Parts: sequence; C-alpha cells; structure tokens
Amino acid sequence: MASELRNIAFVLWPGTHPGTIMPGLSVLRSANRMAGYDCYAVRCYTLDEQPIVTEEGWHLPAWPWRAPSEPLSRLWLAADAQTLPDHVSPPLLQQWRALARDGVGLGALEGGVVPLALSGLLDEHRCAVHWRLIDEFRERFPAVTATSQLFEQDRGRLTSSGAQATIDLFLALLAEDHGQDLAALVAEDLIVERIRDGSERQRVPLRNRLGSTHPKLTQAVILMESNIEEPLTTDEIARHVCVSRRQLERIFKQYLNSVPSQYYLELRLNRARQMLMQTSKSIIQIGLSCGFSSGPHFSSAYRNCFGITPREDRNQRRAQQAMDPVTREL
Repeated sequence: MASELRNIAFVLWPGTHPGTIMPGLSVLRSANRMAGYDCYAVRCYTLDEQPIVTEEGWHLPAWPWRAPSEPLSRLWLAADAQTLPDHVSPPLLQQWRALARDGVGLGALEGGVVPLALSGLLDEHRCAVHWRLIDEFRERFPAVTATSQLFEQDRGRLTSSGAQATIDLFLALLAEDHGQDLAALVAEDLIVERIRDGSERQRVPLRNRLGSTHPKLTQAVILMESNIEEPLTTDEIARHVCVSRRQLERIFKQYLNSVPSQYYLELRLNRARQMLMQTSKSIIQIGLSCGFSSGPHFSSAYRNCFGITPREDRNQRRAQQAMDPVTREL
C-alpha cells in the first residue's frame, strides 16, 4: 500500500561515525517530506549505553538497542572499517535471527557487512562489499558471495558498499515500497542526477586497481575515458601522453596485462552496456555514442566481449524486471 508506514531501525556498532547512516536517513527524511505523509518511522540504536558523539562534535540521538516492540520492516547495521567487530554476542545473534525468521529485511551499510556475516545470516547470500574490504572479507567469510557491485538485494539481505551506493539502494527500496514516482521526486529533491542500478560495479580508483600507478598509464586511461564517442588511435594517445607507441604498449602490458586498443574497446563496451540497461536509446544510437561505426560492428564486438548480443542482453534485463515481485503486484 502506498500509505503504509514502515518502521526502520539503524543499529550503529560501537565507534561507528553517524555519517555512515546519513545517506540513508536523507532518503527516508525526503520521502516523508515529498510524500506529504509519514512513509517511514526511523529510530537509531547503539549497542552500548554511550551517546553517539564524534571527535568533530557530531551528535546523534539514539537509544540503547533493545528488540523493538513494534514490527520492523528493516534493520540496518552500520560499522566503520576502523571499528570492525570480531564476534557477535549470542543474545544479539538470537535477536537478529528471530527478526530474519519474522521476515524483517536485514541490511548492512559499509562495514556493517562484517557483523552480519559474523552472525551467519549472510551465508549463501550475495552481498556488496567496499573495494577496500573485499579481499579480506572474501578470505574471512568464504560462505558469503561478496561482490563489487554498488549494492545487493538477495532474499531479505540488503547491502551497500558505500555512501553514494547507500543513496542508490534506499532509492531502489523506496521505489519498491511506495512507487517509482516518489523515488524520482526524492532523487530530484536530493539532486541525484542519476539513480544507479545495483548491478553497476564500484568504480575502483586506477591507483588501487593497479597497486602502484604509472603516471603515463593514468594519463592514457583518463584520456580514453574522456573520448568514448570518438575514440583516439593508440598513436594519438601516445603522442598526448608524450611516449612512443611501443613504450605505451609496454606500460599497458606490464600493469594491465592488455594492449591499449583492447583496454579501450572493453572500456567502451562497458559504457555501452551501462547505457543499454539505463536508457531507452536505440541500440544503434548507443553503439554510435560509444564509438562504433555501425550496428553490426557494435553487435559483433559486444557479443565477443559478453557472450550475448546487445539486444539479447537488454531483453533479458527487461524480462527480469518484469518478473520483479513489485512489478507483479502492480
């Protein structure tokens, strides 16, 4: 029902900065304002008796955690990377498991995936993990499918990889709860230029992808990312970054195990796939805007990269969206 009030709880692990939950709170607050009625009732909790006051003077009104007496729609766990726990107390674990059995959505923001994983409630589920934590997380929790997506929704488990991704996730949930029109109004209210889909991957800084960055490589990749519609040749890129073509190819081989032309092609194809899923532009328009000279050329390159044609990929995504429970209810 569009007018249904949903109770939302945020639980902050000790030492967690309140800024971690602010993106989600902003969406919920805006939703209540833009709807003209209370869509969400929100309470924040801590796991100790201490008030939430940061070194910068941030203060967040919160209550010591007790299992809420009112029915919850979702419980969000928040934790900072610097204050990740190494265990979850048995009473807390019992409460979370009881909530899960009652159909409460269990969510985690940023480092909150760690206590949720420690509880075993993420086992055999997908979850989004920030790129800084993902390698350690995968090693620590092999029963969890950790992804580098922006956010994940998997059978009652909701996970966000970071601050902006939290806004994307909460907007997606708002659309499910109260309709796409209200979600669009809230996005406009928060000046969100584009609501990103959870299937989008986190954009990992080049320096972190490589471990150590060659300055000429960074310049070349930035140049490629800035020239998608009218691709430059490898010779042109080499001239712009002031190296020879052969030297540029050696750098790409050393750091990316690829040649410049192949890396550039994959960059353009990934941009095209994003546009296929998020815009209503025709396939030929998308191909041209990503630097492909013709429809057949685009389709052939796309199939070689992803194992599926652009049209098939788009149709499959639309079919998945049509099977979404919210869509079926409507």
